Amino acid sequence: MWTTWLAGVVFCSAEAEARYAAFIDAAPGAVVGLDFDGTLAPIVDDPTQAHIHPEAAAALIDLAEAVGTVAIVTGRPARQVLALGALDDLGDTIAARGRRLQIFGQYGAERWDSTHRVIHTPRPPSGLATLERELPRLLRNAGAADAYVEDKGLAVAVHTRRLADPVGAYDRLLPALKELADRHHLVLEPGRAVIEVRSGAADKGRVIKELVRATDAKAVLFVGDDLGDVEALHAVGGFIEQGLAGVRVCVRNPEVSALLSLADVVLEGPDGVISFLRALVEDVRAHASDN
Repeated sequence: MWTTWLAGVVFCSAEAEARYAAFIDAAPGAVVGLDFDGTLAPIVDDPTQAHIHPEAAAALIDLAEAVGTVAIVTGRPARQVLALGALDDLGDTIAARGRRLQIFGQYGAERWDSTHRVIHTPRPPSGLATLERELPRLLRNAGAADAYVEDKGLAVAVHTRRLADPVGAYDRLLPALKELADRHHLVLEPGRAVIEVRSGAADKGRVIKELVRATDAKAVLFVGDDLGDVEALHAVGGFIEQGLAGVRVCVRNPEVSALLSLADVVLEGPDGVISFLRALVEDVRAHASDN
C-alpha cells in the first residue's frame, strides 16, 4: 500500500489509490499544478511574509525531473511568488537540468516561466479602479476600516485575519463586497480570511486545462487548499472522466472544508505537501527502475 511510505496521507477511496498508481505510471508525460499559499507556503497573518517552505526548492527540482510539466498556479501576482519563493534562482537550477518551471499568477492572468523570464500581464479589468475608490467607505460601514487591503494590480484583496474579530468582519464584508463586485461586473473569490475581487476571465481550472492540452499530457495532478482551487480540482475531475490518470490533492484547511469532497488525497499543511512530493518522486523513480 502506498500509505506505508507516507504517514498522514489519506487516500479517500480505493479508486483514488488506483488513480495515483496510474499517475505514477504516466508521470513522465504528466502535468503537476501546485497552489502557493497554504500549499507550498504557510498561511500567516502578514501575507507579505508567506515565504515558501524551506524544503520546497529541493522538492520542486526533483519533481521537475520526474514529471513532464510543473506549474505553480496562484491567486498572487507572479512577481510576489517569485520573491517569496526565490523562484528565479530555482528556475535557473531547473533550467540547467533541461526542465522548466512555470508560474501562473493571478489565477492565470499573469504568466512567467524559467526559460523566458518575462511576466506577461494584461491590463487591469474595467471597473476595478472605481471599486477601489469606493472600498474605504464600504469597509468603514462594515466595521472593518482597519482591514488590510492588498492591491494586486489585476485584483484587490481584503484581508481580515489581523482584525480583532476576523470571522465577524469577514461575514459582514462578504455580502457587501459581493454587491459591489456585481455592480462593476467583477467576480468575488472568497478565501481563508481574505475576500478578493477580480475579473472572471481567468481561473485555475482554465490554466490546468490549457496545460494538459498544450502538452498532450497523459496524467494530471493538482494540489490546493482553498476555494480558489476548486476550479482546478474540477478540471482534473473532468480529465479523469475522459480517461486520463488524474489525482486531486487537498491540503486540509480548518477554515474551508469544500475541497474535501473533491479530493482523492488529503494532506496536512505545507509539511505534508513536501513529504507527498518527495514520496511521489521516489515512486516515479522506483517505477522507472522496475520497467
